[in-house]
Amino acid sequence: MENFYTDNNDLKFHLSHPLMKRIVELKERHFEDKNTFDYAPLDFEDAMDSYDKVIEIVGDISANIIAPNAESVDKEGPKIENGRVIYARGTSENHKALTNAGLIGMTLPRKYDGLNFPILPYIMAGEIISRADAGFANIWGLQDCAETIYEFADEQIKDSVLPRFHLGATAAMDLTEPDAGSDLQAVQLKAHFDEQTQKWYLNGVKRFITNGDAEISLVLARTEEGTSDGRGLSLFVFEREDKALTVRRIENKLGIKGSPTCELVFKNAEAKLVGERRMGLIKYVMALMNGARLGVGGQSVGIAEAAYREALKYAHEREQFGKPIIQFPAVYTMLTNMKAKLQAARSLLYETARFVDIYKALEDISRERKLDADERNELKNYKKLADMYTPLIKLMGSEYSNEIAYDSLQIHGGTGFMKDFPIERIFRDARITTIYEGTSQLQVVAAIKGVSTGVFAARMNEYAEQIAHPEFEYLKRQLKEMQLEFQEAANFVNNAGEPEFVDFHARRLVEMAGNLVMSYLLLLDSLRNEQYKNSAFVFIKMADSQNKERYSFIIKSELKDIGLYKLA
Repeated sequence: MENFYTDNNDLKFHLSHPLMKRIVELKERHFEDKNTFDYAPLDFEDAMDSYDKVIEIVGDISANIIAPNAESVDKEGPKIENGRVIYARGTSENHKALTNAGLIGMTLPRKYDGLNFPILPYIMAGEIISRADAGFANIWGLQDCAETIYEFADEQIKDSVLPRFHLGATAAMDLTEPDAGSDLQAVQLKAHFDEQTQKWYLNGVKRFITNGDAEISLVLARTEEGTSDGRGLSLFVFEREDKALTVRRIENKLGIKGSPTCELVFKNAEAKLVGERRMGLIKYVMALMNGARLGVGGQSVGIAEAAYREALKYAHEREQFGKPIIQFPAVYTMLTNMKAKLQAARSLLYETARFVDIYKALEDISRERKLDADERNELKNYKKLADMYTPLIKLMGSEYSNEIAYDSLQIHGGTGFMKDFPIERIFRDARITTIYEGTSQLQVVAAIKGVSTGVFAARMNEYAEQIAHPEFEYLKRQLKEMQLEFQEAANFVNNAGEPEFVDFHARRLVEMAGNLVMSYLLLLDSLRNEQYKNSAFVFIKMADSQNKERYSFIIKSELKDIGLYKLA
């Protein structure tokens, strides 16, 4: 029997990172739940064993239920009946299996029937599910909504809504509209408060809503009359009612076809306000989107894993000119580069998840008691890192997902273009990862702050200090030279004193930073396990070559050059 967790040594390696000790310590609060819940861990080793066993269950369900259903779900897709969404048979089967295994709402505290898991094992589960079926991973991943409700809703909402996730409640983020995609400040769906009933009601249209007919939705709506920007928006919990919500259509998409993308019509839909008015976009949706972007990073790595495995399998089986095609340099070079990119993205993914885990756990503790000075500094540091690394993994992970899927299909040749092989579906599914939850271009806008403020450079220096091994000294020197080029390029752009010049070169600078960060992470991984040495060497060579190209372009450019690109 296959298992998508136990067949991938990378996952156990990242689950066993030394920083997990601190994460578990913060998450479990001295293991006080053991006195109330019989399934709560007794100590660190017990907690880690619990994570390991639960992810193994995810790996089993993914390999033996979700993956076998993926092709039929892709063909059948969801449909509308009487204004409601009906999942494909395989989608319902997948969701039932995960619900029966108690895996929905796994990050929620135990008092809401959750498992109180950190973010990292949850993201790892999402990666595994994405390897099996990226479309279904969207339905699974929308339990992120529970995190936002837990962080910002009042106790009454939390007590009534959060226990439903363990029972399998589906969720959705109802944010975008026909005229408000990336620019969520333009949201126009109205929320009005009825003085007579003392309740809020929603009216309007939402578009491109993943899993739109969910049982529990977070809806961004305009509460302040006369406003036209983000300061007039609030966030609501909407629990599905047949008469209040109609699914007007399901979009016919290129990929992730099992995930229903809906256009919704709200008609006097009763909803509950989350937190404070006017903070919907400014605070709550920003937190929600950061979680979603980390989830897409995990989805991207899962898709890349699936694509790489399909390519490797085909290259061993396919013979041309009397030998398997994996023996040809053109093919084995592609596969080696694919593996290096995959392992680099995965290292960045779980580094980001660790940052998120620590700052979120400390924020949660701060709601119960005042943090001491060291804890406040720790929270500030890890939140700063998480805020910069999250758009970086969304950018680099999704772009690599597309590149690896592209190369996998190329290795398959003409057969990969046919629907007889899984790579055709995987290739289509990968394409959305650079678009939704903020396009690659928007991730650059967020991540460039890590360049301008020196967050990435400072972290690179910290990584360099941890690498003390004679075998890696020449690579460490090479990375230091790359850092000097990166800093010179960043200074050149910033010293121009023109915001448009910064915007013009932002992607090149962010990708240079990403290449350096992932190079250091792979070297650090190699110190813990030699199996990463080859990918580290290969990736650093690729990164150096790419960064030199970007450096040359930047240093030789002038402000007037931007005009050449405006001709389009």
